[in-house]
Amino acid sequence: MAKYSGGLRKWFKERWVDISRPKKRGGYKACGRGQAGSKKYPKCVPAAKAARMTKAQIRSAVRRKRAAGNPGGKPTYVSTYARKRKKSGRKKKR
Repeated sequence: MAKYSGGLRKWFKERWVDISRPKKRGGYKACGRGQAGSKKYPKCVPAAKAARMTKAQIRSAVRRKRAAGNPGGKPTYVSTYARKRKKSGRKKKR
């Protein structure tokens, strides 16, 4: 019987990066922040996911994370990808 390599085991082995802090020569800084102070909230994703995201998706995710704030001193989860808006079912009148 082979060992299962997905799920939480895989999650821990992934390299997590902060998409709100790009490096000058490409890539992103490691996830987290040493001193909270006045620094912005990090938006952490696996490096593989960060590489697949467009610039617009990254800006959207970081903006929503920072808008959510930090109520009660706990980190807030914000979805990496924004939900697509549904189009209204009404037809235009001619």
